[in-house]
Amino acid sequence: KEAEPRLHNFKPQELANTVWAFTTAGVPAPALFAAVAKEAAPRLCDFTPQALANTAWAFATAGMPAPMLFAAVAKEAEPRLHNFKPQELANTVWAFTTAGVPAPALFAAVAKEAAPRLCDFTPQALA
Repeated sequence: KEAEPRLHNFKPQELANTVWAFTTAGVPAPALFAAVAKEAAPRLCDFTPQALANTAWAFATAGMPAPMLFAAVAKEAEPRLHNFKPQELANTVWAFTTAGVPAPALFAAVAKEAAPRLCDFTPQALA
């Protein structure tokens, strides 16, 4: 509750870390997630690939619907996929699939990016 009015002061990594931490701890915080989604979506250009993937992962894992955030993540991630590590590619696709958010253009771009790099993927990233 204390963080919500201060989210505008959070750096992108801090926004990603906040939802990741609440999800990992299993603490439901729908109002916080809604506020982070609203704050993060217009600032995704400042997120690292890891922060993009972790944010999508946190929302999907927590079961928090955020269609506008997912649409913004897809739009931001697609032209930057060459900067994503294999685990970040895998986590992003996993998050969209788990959240039930269709993103055919993103998925096609991830497939194109991942195919020549499959030897760099860990078994976990391939699963």
